Amino acid sequence: MTATEIRRAFLEFFREKNHKLVPSAPIVNKDDPSLMFTNAGMNQFKDFFLGDKVPANRRVADTQKCMRVSGKHNDLDDVGRDGTHHTMFEMLGNWSFGDYFKDEAIAWSWELLTDRLGISPDRLYATVFEGAPDEGIPVDDEARNFWLRYLPEDRILYGNKKDNFWEMGETGPCGPCTEIHVDTRPENERATRPGRELVNVDGSGVVEIWNNVFIQFNRRADGSLVNLPERHVDTGMGFERLCMILQEKTATYDTDVFTPLIAEIERLSGRSYGGSYAADAKADMAMRVVADHLRAVAFTIADGQLPGSGGAGYVVRRILRRAVRYAYSFLDRKEPFMYQLMPVLVREMGEAFPELARQQEQITRIIQSEEKSFLQTLENGLTRFAGLQAQDGTIDGQDAFELYDTFGFPIDLTRLLAEERGLSVDEAGFQRALREQKERSRRDAAKEVGDWAVISDEPSVFIGYDVLSDAGARITKYRTVKVKDKPQYELVLDRTPFYGESGGQAGDTGTLRVGEETIKVLGTVKENDLTVHVVDKLPAQPDADVYAAVDPELRLAISNNHTAAHLLHAALREVLGEHAVQKGQDVRAEKLRFDFSHFERPSDEQLETIERMVNARIRQNIPLTERRDVPIAEARQSGAMMLFGEKYGDTVRIITFDADFSSELCGGTHVKHTGELGLFKITSESSLAAGIRRMEAVTARGAESFVSERLAMLQGVRERLKNTGDPVAAVASLQDENRTLKKEVEKLQAKQAGDLKGELQEAMEPLGGINFLARRIDLADAAAVKNLAFQLTGEIDNAFVLLASESDGKALLTLAVSKGLAGKEAGAVNAGAMIRELAKHIRGGGGGQPFFATAGGKDPQGIPAALAAAREMMGKLVTS
Repeated sequence: MTATEIRRAFLEFFREKNHKLVPSAPIVNKDDPSLMFTNAGMNQFKDFFLGDKVPANRRVADTQKCMRVSGKHNDLDDVGRDGTHHTMFEMLGNWSFGDYFKDEAIAWSWELLTDRLGISPDRLYATVFEGAPDEGIPVDDEARNFWLRYLPEDRILYGNKKDNFWEMGETGPCGPCTEIHVDTRPENERATRPGRELVNVDGSGVVEIWNNVFIQFNRRADGSLVNLPERHVDTGMGFERLCMILQEKTATYDTDVFTPLIAEIERLSGRSYGGSYAADAKADMAMRVVADHLRAVAFTIADGQLPGSGGAGYVVRRILRRAVRYAYSFLDRKEPFMYQLMPVLVREMGEAFPELARQQEQITRIIQSEEKSFLQTLENGLTRFAGLQAQDGTIDGQDAFELYDTFGFPIDLTRLLAEERGLSVDEAGFQRALREQKERSRRDAAKEVGDWAVISDEPSVFIGYDVLSDAGARITKYRTVKVKDKPQYELVLDRTPFYGESGGQAGDTGTLRVGEETIKVLGTVKENDLTVHVVDKLPAQPDADVYAAVDPELRLAISNNHTAAHLLHAALREVLGEHAVQKGQDVRAEKLRFDFSHFERPSDEQLETIERMVNARIRQNIPLTERRDVPIAEARQSGAMMLFGEKYGDTVRIITFDADFSSELCGGTHVKHTGELGLFKITSESSLAAGIRRMEAVTARGAESFVSERLAMLQGVRERLKNTGDPVAAVASLQDENRTLKKEVEKLQAKQAGDLKGELQEAMEPLGGINFLARRIDLADAAAVKNLAFQLTGEIDNAFVLLASESDGKALLTLAVSKGLAGKEAGAVNAGAMIRELAKHIRGGGGGQPFFATAGGKDPQGIPAALAAAREMMGKLVTS
């Protein structure tokens, strides 16, 4: 069976068992603060397990895009080293929310694996939980007895808490699980040792394939367990591993999930894939890394997460850069090439995940741009490595960590480069620096979440579309959260007018009057589908009636900007084209930020047209048309805008301002008429990433303030220009005059440098066969000093020229060396390495190439010491 046929067979089997097939949730987890990425199939159903939401269907099944690259589940460093670890993978799953339990789950697992997929029953083993007497959890004999219908006793094994008790996290739903393992070894090996002895032994050939979790407890913050009101089934089967077993391979990379990608990597790199997992098979490892990481990066971008410098974006960038590093080092790919693999990925996975095909061009451009940027960073890192000073033949661990942290060098790449120079790396020092960084990060992100104190199990209902205040609400639960040891308080109401931050819209603030006590709502957030109010204190009487009041001015300002974002989105698509779709937004009271797909900067005329188009709709005072609880199929047929990377439920809300102009699926708040926006003004437009643009804008009072500030600035310019009638022409005249004067200054500086060159040539002195010069000069322009240094080393053989100058109270050191003297090998003059030492005397830093380097510092008083140090360094070099 092909991978496509296997995926289809699983889904069809559970459709027959009355499961509703649901689409994969986005791989980027936007509404759960505890997760950056979806790392298991159950993530999108978390609210059902927690009891915060009632499922429309008690049985569901799907294939879920997952990624495990951070936190407890982190497989990144193992990817490529063996045949089964991946960053992005598919998890096939079937769920029961308070419906069937152990009996049916086990029976259907057996039926699917043996009857439908044809796995030999005598190759299967099952594990069940051995119990935990210290927590009062009995042995799972119930699951064991169900397995005895299908397996002999010697192939039903007991597993410990690590292997056979599943927990969502430190707290939350949990329960015992039964794992299914397949003995994939050839017959001759199976005859020598029973598979039961190899279950949960890595690399043994007995592979875990499916985990059936029976969720029946809730773990509290104090570690205790309580029974859930309903029992659930949560299963997960690794799609790639299933393909490996059914296609009789020993590694997932040898299945048709990956072989088309690896074949294309072979073609593009000119290397052959040997399929070796030996430590020295670097090219094979690199091909696996590239194939795996391309999938992870492409899917995250398709779901709306761009590579970036923080959070989930940083993780995506790190994955992509890891692949580029391997390709650079072991496939000799010095130019971007991963982006060329996209057509193969789309061909193989576009049917199951159409978001790849629809966004292929954009994903390709972003990957190509990131590759190009990082290859330049790699080159800079190699330059930095060349300037490192080894002590006793060892690269300092802190220097190795700087290469990792700043330039993205993995320790194995630094080790390889060191070996080429006959050096070693202080890896213990590197690991120490890495641990210190991780500990700092953990301290910065430290968050201790207390248990909810539950008053009632009433669901939380949002009523804020219709009202901004409500009397008679009740608190259903509350808790204390410590962030960096500072307490923060959170509570949930049975109904609330407060909008929780989600979908790019900021959350509401306001007040809660609990009994006679007034409490400030500092912010409102979404935790999955739960609206959580962040408050300044907990109420003295949490069971009292609550009067909830949203800050109306703040809500109006946010709603103005959110409606403007919809109008802007429509205008962008009309002016720039249908491809100009939203890629992210941040809607707050003071402004809106809107990211969209477009491959070039919009012209000034296009920006003016977009702005004029939005303002025309504002003046038309178009009324809001809102439809709630629309079936998703009907919403698709209506033509309303739907965004990639968003998880839509069975029913949705449609927001329309003129059906022929703007109609979108949206859960945010909006104004009743567009006229409330008053004025829309674009304040900036810039590039965010390859094929992604960012626009910022203001409305209403924000737009008034923006215009007033600009008019005040213009008046200030007029006054400086003696109230000229045309300030633009006056400024242009001043610029022309400035350019003329600048050219005159440059001529004078060039003449000064020419006069100085002869003086410096005469001042050179021999030093062990080198023409040495270390002099302070009165030339402030850095470009002129650089030019003078190059002239001296270009006209005089074996020259070493260090020029020191001062400008605006800062010191500048410029070091140039004749190329015949410069180099990285022992005994050569390395300007880049020397300047870093000399910079210490002027309390600064610097760097550069072996033949030219500069340094800046804040202490000009240290210039004489730097000049003397240069003489001493060169003296030692020529006498060694």
